[in-house]
Amino acid sequence: MGGKIIKVSVNVGDTVAEDDEVAVLEAMKMEMPIVAEEDGTVAEVKVAAGQTVEAEQVIITLK
Repeated sequence: MGGKIIKVSVNVGDTVAEDDEVAVLEAMKMEMPIVAEEDGTVAEVKVAAGQTVEAEQVIITLK
């Protein structure tokens, strides 16, 4: 679902585990956490708070 990123919870170099919150998306007046799909290290953060995103857009990459 598209919407606006209201919070980015990680930075490049951070280690995350599967299901850790990495960002929060606001869509249709609801806040939805975006979680890591797998364990890894944040390689790139492609969005910032306040940015509008589309469905299926890559916002964070892990390595």
